[in-house]
Amino acid sequence: MLYIESPSTNPAFNLALEQYIFEHMDKNQEYFMLWQNNNTVVIGKNQNAFSEVNHKTAAEKHISVIRRLSGGGAVYHDLGNLNFTFIVNAKNATDLDIRLFCQPIAELLQSLNVPAEINGRNDITIDGKKFSGNSQYLKQGRIMHHGTLMFNSDLSIISNVLNVSADKFQSKAAKSVKSRVTNIAPYLPDGFTLEAFKFLLLKHILKTDVIEPYKFSDKDLERIEQIKKDRYDKWDWNYGYSPSYHVEKSRRFEGCGKISIFMNTKDGFISDIKFFGDFFGIRDTHLLENYLAGAKLERDDLKKHLSTQKIEQYFHGLNLEDFLDLLLQSE
Repeated sequence: MLYIESPSTNPAFNLALEQYIFEHMDKNQEYFMLWQNNNTVVIGKNQNAFSEVNHKTAAEKHISVIRRLSGGGAVYHDLGNLNFTFIVNAKNATDLDIRLFCQPIAELLQSLNVPAEINGRNDITIDGKKFSGNSQYLKQGRIMHHGTLMFNSDLSIISNVLNVSADKFQSKAAKSVKSRVTNIAPYLPDGFTLEAFKFLLLKHILKTDVIEPYKFSDKDLERIEQIKKDRYDKWDWNYGYSPSYHVEKSRRFEGCGKISIFMNTKDGFISDIKFFGDFFGIRDTHLLENYLAGAKLERDDLKKHLSTQKIEQYFHGLNLEDFLDLLLQSE
């Protein structure tokens, strides 16, 4: 496995770097990358930036907002947080397996007497509190898995800059973001630094004490900068548009996440439809939106329009009947 260490703390550069490795570097090689961002909220591909972020706080604290390629929810990055990325061949995988890449992280922490556990769809926790959020992107036989490791992040900013909907707290005793997240550092001996943790993590993943980061050529860096300019620097990618639809429906599904539907209808037919949420999927929901355009808001006709589609490929952990229930639920 080849080790990549980002030379930058610019979030747009780092997401462009991930994309460059994933799409343009040797696909017979496996990669592990460590990187850090200056104060940033990174939102999932399917999320609505306008509803996920407290933009007043973001502006006051000089926190950038940027969209990643993978699904899932919004996460906060600062220099007390360490991000990791695996890029490997998917082999025969046809779905997402987030636990597979979280396991080595949990094992390392357990070896340090930290009671880390993999919980829910995509979290690693200590004493039930999240310190690592993870997501995946699967395309053309390759998997990119990335996650956060909050070592000594500013937890007070997280609770102020992320808008977390009330349904996140249903059936949970915790009533705030701050009470549901934690850092790794308090569970380690005094004086245990982020750099020391980073070295142990590299040894654990790479199975060697001799760690040589890949050196990017000038041509590599030029191409990364071009991806950054073409996608991650653009308002259209990071924010897109704020939906202005006359029907809005939302529901959180166990094992899938929250799905919000914005829809325009005419005479009982769907004229256009848009999906947002913190769900995962291996197919782009824009494709599903095209299949549903023109469908009658009636169960049998919706099934006919979706007859060639597998809903779980768009919304991991969701079945067709539950999806139809959401489309047809009363507002």
